[in-house]
Amino acid sequence: MKNLVPQIELNNSRKIPQFGLGVYQITDNQECEKVCLEAIKLGYRHIDTAQIYGNERAVGSAIKKSKIPREEFFITTKIWITDFSQGKALNQVDEMLKRLNTDYIDLLLLHWPKGDYISAYKDMEKAFEQGKVRSIGLSNFQEKHIKEILKICKVKPSVDQIELHPYGQRKGIVKLCQENNIKIEAWYPIAHGDKSLINNNVFTNLAKKYKKTNVQVILRWHIQKGFIIFPRTKKEEHLKENINIFDFELTEDEMKLIDALDKNKIYVSW
Repeated sequence: MKNLVPQIELNNSRKIPQFGLGVYQITDNQECEKVCLEAIKLGYRHIDTAQIYGNERAVGSAIKKSKIPREEFFITTKIWITDFSQGKALNQVDEMLKRLNTDYIDLLLLHWPKGDYISAYKDMEKAFEQGKVRSIGLSNFQEKHIKEILKICKVKPSVDQIELHPYGQRKGIVKLCQENNIKIEAWYPIAHGDKSLINNNVFTNLAKKYKKTNVQVILRWHIQKGFIIFPRTKKEEHLKENINIFDFELTEDEMKLIDALDKNKIYVSW
């Protein structure tokens, strides 16, 4: 299954699996490790965590226990706003490496555009130059924040990770990022499980056509839009279902039907 997951090239020529596992709100480390190991058995190789999630140790432990070479995995983590100051963010990178039990982080993001994120970004650049981090980027940054970073950066952000789904397609941010070769990572890809989205007739009809679930159709839309996704689940059945989206393809007209569902609806306020 893992070989079916597309690899997207970032603006520094590094490659990232377009699909992975998110571990947000899986706060029990034993449970998180178990979920990660189950996902790895199914072919998941991209795991998205964060300092504030409190489960970096579980992610690192699962990767070690899998006995699969570290270089086959892509680990993303994020610096929390309490460490957004000069020097403090760089120190936090060392702590992350310890918690993840690894020599490098594949992708490091600033979690929210709060506080002194300019100094924190410069610290990420230093970590990149030191080889501790292979790519750097942003999370939840709006257009004005992205433009601010682009003015001061020596190393361009590789991604912006934002809430994005068919009901909230964030077209302004997507356009700006595309113009600057910054990839979009979509969290809440199924709109926080909003039943009105999942059960929309567009997805119900397409699911029948392709013999898939409505959620699989939504995730497939993300993939064909070029977004990077890592849906969170703790259930093995959903782990299997979520990754099983690479054996069908939506037509151009079907993609447009989904595009037309945009309501500019966002579930987490800024």
